[in-house]
Amino acid sequence: MGTPIRLVVGLGNPGREYEATRHNAGFWFADALASRLGASFAGEAKFHGRIARAVGDLRLIKPGTFMNLSGRSVGAVAQFFSIAPAEILVVHDELDLKPGEARLKFGGGTAGHNGLRDIAAHVCGPAFWRLRIGIGHPRDSDIPQQQVADYVLQAPRSGERAAIEDALARSLDAWPLIKAGDFERAMMALHTRNEQEPQ
Repeated sequence: MGTPIRLVVGLGNPGREYEATRHNAGFWFADALASRLGASFAGEAKFHGRIARAVGDLRLIKPGTFMNLSGRSVGAVAQFFSIAPAEILVVHDELDLKPGEARLKFGGGTAGHNGLRDIAAHVCGPAFWRLRIGIGHPRDSDIPQQQVADYVLQAPRSGERAAIEDALARSLDAWPLIKAGDFERAMMALHTRNEQEPQ
C-alpha cells in the first residue's frame, strides 16, 4: 500500500470554448468524480481555480489558469493544506495512449505536456501520481499532418468520445483503490481490463 491521495487535480483549459476539447479530459474526470462523491466546485481566488472538498481531507481542484500555468494553482493548494507530492493525483489527457485507454503512473518525465511540467516546477519535482487518459495522436489518425496543438484543442470524434468516456468510467471504478493508496491493484484494474478489450 502506498500513501493515500489527498488532492486530485483535473487538467484542462477554462472557458466554454474549451469544454469539449481533448485537452480537457482531466476536467471531465474531476467533474465526474465530484458528482460521484457528492462534492461541488467553487471558485477560490487564492487557489487560482475551482476547488471542491469531498469526504475527509480529500480535495479536488480544476485550475483556472490555462494549461501551461496549472502549477500555480496546484502549488497554492498543496502548500496551504500541507499536501506532499506523493499525495497528489494529476489527471490529464495523454497523446501516447489510444482513446479508451487509461494508465496510472508515478513520477517520470512530462513528455512535453506543459501542464505537468508547470506542476513539477511548483511542487518540487515530478514525484506525483498521474492518471493518463488516452486521446490518441494525430499521427495515428486519418489526419497525420495535423499539428498536435490543434489536435488537442479540438473535440474528439463521436467514436473517440465514447471510448474516452469508457476509460473515464473505468477510472472512476478504480478510484477507491487509488484513494486508499492501493496503486498496484488500481493499475491492474485499469491495465488488465484494457488489454482484454478489443482494439
